[in-house]
Amino acid sequence: MTEETTILFRPVGQKELDLIEQSGFTGFPPRLEIQPIFYPVLNQEYATQIARDWNTKDAASGYVGYVTRFHVRSDYLSQYDVQIVGAAAVHQEYWIPAEKLDEFNKNIVGKIEVIDRFDRAT
Repeated sequence: MTEETTILFRPVGQKELDLIEQSGFTGFPPRLEIQPIFYPVLNQEYATQIARDWNTKDAASGYVGYVTRFHVRSDYLSQYDVQIVGAAAVHQEYWIPAEKLDEFNKNIVGKIEVIDRFDRAT
C-alpha cells in the first residue's frame, strides 16, 4: 500500500537553500529565534509570489528567491489546520511550530526539489 502524501511548497532565499542542500535536500533548517513558526504553503502560485516579490528584495535572502516543492505524509499534516493569510484564497499555508520542525522533516517523503528561481531585477 502506498502512503498518501501532500505536495507542499516553500519559498526560500539563498541562505536557506544552502542549508537545505547541506541536508542532502531532505529537510529544512531550524528556525531562527525570531521565527516561531515554519510555514510551508499549499500551492505554487503563492510560493512564487513570495519568492519573486519578497525574497528578491530581501538582503537576508541574498536578493534571490527559490520555490521548493516536496511531499509530506498526509496523515502527519492532518494534525494542523490550513491557515488563510491575506485577502486571497490562494494564500494558504500550514503553521508548524519551530520546535516541531524536526518531526516535520522526518515526515518529508523523497527529496526537496527546487522548481523555480527569481533574481532581483536590476
